[in-house]
Order: sequence, then C-alpha cells, then structure tokens
Amino acid sequence: MRMATTLSVLVLGAGGIGHALVTGLDTGIDRVDPFKDMKNRPQGGHGMNVLVVGTDGRDSLTRQQRKAYRLGGAPCRCTDTVMLVHISEDRERASVVSLPRDSYAEMPAHVDTNTGKRHEAHPVKLNAAYAEGGPGLTVRTVENMTGIKIDHYLEVDFTSFMKTVDAVGGVEICTARPMKDKYTGLDLAAGPHQLNGGQALQYVRSRHVDGAADIGRMQRQQRFLAALIDRVTSSGVLLNPVRFRQVSTTMLGSVRADQGFGTDELLGLARAMRGFDPASSEFVSVPLGDVSFPVKGIGSTVKWDAPKAQKLFQALREDRPLAPPRPAGAKAEAKDRPRGTVVDVAPKTIRVQVYNGTRTDGLGRKVDDALRATGFDTTRAPRTGEGPEVRRTLVEYDPRWDRSAKSLAAALPGAELRPVKGRGRTLRVVAGLDYKSVTPVRPEEKPTGAFEAVTGDRVVCS
Repeated sequence: MRMATTLSVLVLGAGGIGHALVTGLDTGIDRVDPFKDMKNRPQGGHGMNVLVVGTDGRDSLTRQQRKAYRLGGAPCRCTDTVMLVHISEDRERASVVSLPRDSYAEMPAHVDTNTGKRHEAHPVKLNAAYAEGGPGLTVRTVENMTGIKIDHYLEVDFTSFMKTVDAVGGVEICTARPMKDKYTGLDLAAGPHQLNGGQALQYVRSRHVDGAADIGRMQRQQRFLAALIDRVTSSGVLLNPVRFRQVSTTMLGSVRADQGFGTDELLGLARAMRGFDPASSEFVSVPLGDVSFPVKGIGSTVKWDAPKAQKLFQALREDRPLAPPRPAGAKAEAKDRPRGTVVDVAPKTIRVQVYNGTRTDGLGRKVDDALRATGFDTTRAPRTGEGPEVRRTLVEYDPRWDRSAKSLAAALPGAELRPVKGRGRTLRVVAGLDYKSVTPVRPEEKPTGAFEAVTGDRVVCS
C-alpha cells in the first residue's frame, strides 16, 4: 500500500517530490546562445515557438553503427532537418511546420564562424546558415524568413535521435508500400514496423524512396514525429516522473539547447502534454511555389509561395490552429475512421473487370462484390474465364496504370501482377483457386484546409 501510495503521488507530479525527481535533468545539455547580440527581432506572439534542427553530427557513433546505418563519409556540418514547432498558449496543441533544407533564403550580414570573415547579406540555401554561422545565424535567418520570434532552440544530432527512440522502446510506423533506399539502407515491406533508433534514423533520412525526394522525406519525418508523440503519450512516460526523468536524461544528454530551455520548461511541457494524443498535434510543410528555382552559384533551390507562407506564419503568430476545425466528438471518430491497408491510388478511381478462373460457381460474383465493397469501381458483370482452372489469382494491367495495379493487388494478397501492353485503364482480375477473401484498403489521408495541415491521428497506424 505504501508503494502504491508513493507511486500515485509521483504520478500526479504536481508537488515537491515529483519536481525533486526531475530537478537537474537539464545538467547534461550542451548549451548554446543562439540569441546573442540579436537585434530587430520579430515581435513575440502567443504561445511558444521552438526551432528544432537536426544536424548530421555522427562523432559519437561507433564504427559498427556507421556501417549498419550507412553513415559513412564526412558530415557537412549543416542542418539536415529544420522544423518550427509552435506550442499553443493553452498548451493543448502543437503545430509543426517543416522548412525544406534547400529553401531559398536571404542570409543576413554576418561573420563566418569558421573563417572569421565578414559577409554581407546574400542568397543561400537554408541549411547553409548553420554551416556558416551555427545556431545564431540559423535562428536569425529563420526569423527573417518567417517573421516568427523564436523562443527556444533545440539541436538534435544522429546520436541523440537514436538514443531517444530506443529510450521510449521504439516507434511503430506503417508504410503503404515497400520502401527501399540503397543510400540509407532502408528496406521495409508494406505494413506495420516497430523501429529501433537506428532503423528510425534510416526512415527519416531516406530521400530516394520515391520521386518526391526531400518533400517526401519531410512528410515521413512528420509521420514519424506523430508516431513518436503517440508512443510517448500512450506509454505513461509523461505520467511517471521516474520514467520521464530516465527518458529525458537519455535524450538531453546529447542535444544542444539555449540557456532558457531547462527543467522548469521541460516540466511545464510534460504537464501540458499529459492531455495530448496524436490528434493534439498538427503537421504542415511551408507552402511551396517553385521546387526547382535556379540561383547562380548555388544551384537548384526551393522557393516558397510567399503569399501562402505569410498567411501560415500569421496564423502561428496569432496562435490559431492550422488544421480544419473538428466537429464535436472528433477524437472518438478518429478512432473509428475507415480501417484497412493504405494504398497509393484511391480504389474508387480503379476500374476492374473480374473473371472467374475456376469451375466454382458464383466465385466471379463473390469477388466482384467484395472488391466493390472495399471501394473499387467494378463492372458488376463478372465473366467466366476460358481454358484450365487458374491456381493463383491474377491481376493483369496496362503498364501505364502500374500504381493502380499495385493498389488493387494490395486487396488481393498473393495475387500475381502481370503487365499487358494495350490493356487500357480497366484492370482485369482472374480469380484463382487460392482466392480466400478481399483485404480492405483505403486511400491515404490527404491534408485539408487552407494550409493542407494534417493532424497526427490521421497519419499514425490505425
């Protein structure tokens, strides 16, 4: 009873015992002063703004880790990831805005921290700000670009990222399709995966999974962060000061932060986030105008859509949510959203003709009905195949509709995919002796609203 009572007091975490357990956990943080001598800063708004940057630092990784997770080569000493995190004034919402590392930026006049040489204002890619002037120049550049006053700065390298993921016991990620990147070593089949720190690093670093490059990588980073929030808020870490201290100490032992980011701020955030769930977080990428904007001497950059971007940052300054408002009872509805394997192409856009490749009466109709029930646009006129019985269910498709074919095959596990030139937009399913049932599938949740923001509960595993 004494043990249980003591634990209950700790879990409440509102008084001296809980505070004493976590007091001093910030002593391991490597401190920086990114706000030193800064002038003409934007006016502060409501809520708290944290600039989170991920660097490619790998000095403390072992040789085995570097080899296993493809981290060879010299680091560029630049920012691999830049995120602006806004915590609402009522501490009930977290808005995460991803800023492409290759964003076209006007770097203010500064002194290069590497050479001591003074530079006048000039155009660069955003990640070059850290390389030339470290945290201070990075904060100045982001504030100039966004008009947002940064309250805190948090810098995470490869080591601290991996340690954090391992400290919370790993993070679950669901992939709609296989993901493979020879540069990072990422190799995931479609479906759910419990990632450890090293695997998670491969996931958030990969940019050769598809044609979306850095834009796709930002979306995966947002999905991962939503899954991490889900893991932390659902595992009891924030309710148990002992566990909270263990996780925080592990994470903070290898990060860099400003002087004002200390124990009290961590405790305040932890208390605020006790009511958090994935629906409390929202994710968005800064609106883009030209993803291949050429700049002499720099190369291809990413140009923001200035009017839309300014509206986004104005919403942050005014502490307004970015995602569309939810109707009453939205949290319960989120749990009941359509389940099924996420596919690349919406089933309703895929036209399907079903054939019965067996002598089993009614199988064609059964398959047609099942596919239509999960959303496919079937002809509702199944046919009987000719020739001997087919053992394995077959999906025939025109190579021009290969993404549609893969989405259809996801609903028919084990089916053979066979390209047939000239087949046209209507895909053909020949039901074989191995047919058992249709697996429900659904299209990926798409961002909505003026800023195309998506809440975390829409991107974590169902």
